[in-house]
Amino acid sequence: MSESEENSACVAESRDSDGEPKQTSQSEDGETGEKHSAIVASHYNKLEDRGLVARKKSNIYFMRNFNNWIKSCTIEKYTALVKGKTTLGSPFRVLDMCCGKGGDLIKWSNASVTHLICTDIAQVSLEQCENRFNTMYQRERDFQRKPKVEFFAADATLQQLRTKYHDPSIKLHLVSCQFAFHYSFESFKQADCMMKNAAECLDEGFYFIGTIPDANELMKRQRRAMSDTFGNDIYRIQFLCDTDNPPLFGAKYNFQLDDVVDCPEFLVHFPTFEKLALKHGLRLVEKKRFEELFDEHSSRRQGLLEKMQALETYPPPPNARFNAGEQPKEPEQYKHAEEFGRQMSSHHQFRVGTLSHQEWEAATLYLFFAFQKMKTTYDAKGRPVYS
Repeated sequence: MSESEENSACVAESRDSDGEPKQTSQSEDGETGEKHSAIVASHYNKLEDRGLVARKKSNIYFMRNFNNWIKSCTIEKYTALVKGKTTLGSPFRVLDMCCGKGGDLIKWSNASVTHLICTDIAQVSLEQCENRFNTMYQRERDFQRKPKVEFFAADATLQQLRTKYHDPSIKLHLVSCQFAFHYSFESFKQADCMMKNAAECLDEGFYFIGTIPDANELMKRQRRAMSDTFGNDIYRIQFLCDTDNPPLFGAKYNFQLDDVVDCPEFLVHFPTFEKLALKHGLRLVEKKRFEELFDEHSSRRQGLLEKMQALETYPPPPNARFNAGEQPKEPEQYKHAEEFGRQMSSHHQFRVGTLSHQEWEAATLYLFFAFQKMKTTYDAKGRPVYS
């Protein structure tokens, strides 16, 4: 069996007699979905915006910067594709679905978005996002570039977002959902609702992009560990479902990431995810794991890597100052960097940009996806037909 076949077999797919994915789930729709949504909202509402100094002390400081760099590269790529399809000076309308505290606001500003819709399940996070947005445009010269903006709290897995827009007939050019869509895979109903929210206002030919944990990678690590609980000092996963035959929806696990995340999540069986997207007129145009994206963009966007401090300098410069509370470097976490340095230089002194082994293990849990909205026509019964 090839690696791709082995990976695809990790998450079992159930189908009915017509070849359609069965709506198998270990969760019930309705009350259970609302319960988990409340847990997720409560978790993110309680997270404090600790500021840069505190973030630099984190064990995952460089990993978070690395993930942010991945988002910057992919958003930049699809922004360019959008602008290649529109005339100069045309509106650029974006939905940031599950926007959190507004970590991508600067990216939208750099993309010269003219209309931005920010929505999240966590009211406190959304308020912090709005405050960050207002701070960004305080200066008069920045105010001239200020886009139209909408902020509202909503559960995109249970509520129709379109009804909350100022203009429900709006046509979007880009929908972004970063590190969030997997929460909807608690049930078919929730995943279908969230996909509809991503697709229904997206204009033909434009894009839905996002990042999710790679279910095949999670299952592969579970098999390798021969345990339903695995991870390292930075992340830990505990499966709470049948790992021998996980359901398409409701394949629950608890995810802990340092002191940033500690809440239930759900496996996203990608063939089912792709089929759900097709139902709403979205065809897959790109799917890449984070390490693939690094290989693709690192040479061209090396300057941005350095600017965003997406990689850690190893070994640290001799005069480097460490923040109080910062963890000492463990040499075994940088054996890969040592080996690379020996191969690249005959000198004893070398420096490379890297992530610790533990941070790399956590970062490579994720993948990026991009879908394009297909042309829509309607049949005699008024049902959409996509091509």
